[in-house]
Amino acid sequence: MPRILVDFDRCEGHGLCEQTAPEVFRLDDEGVLHLTGDEVAPSEESAVSAAVRVCPVAALKVQL
Repeated sequence: MPRILVDFDRCEGHGLCEQTAPEVFRLDDEGVLHLTGDEVAPSEESAVSAAVRVCPVAALKVQL
């Protein structure tokens, strides 16, 4: 199963990932990114791929 990799040093908390895949990504009140899990379920693959693409600082990757 694919896994989500986050470069937390690079993440600036823009929130586009959360807007694109809210079932996977969540920003807390301080703008810190949290994942609901690090594995990508088949039903979430499309949304997670879109979230990776829209990240303005390229902090997200999917490892197959």
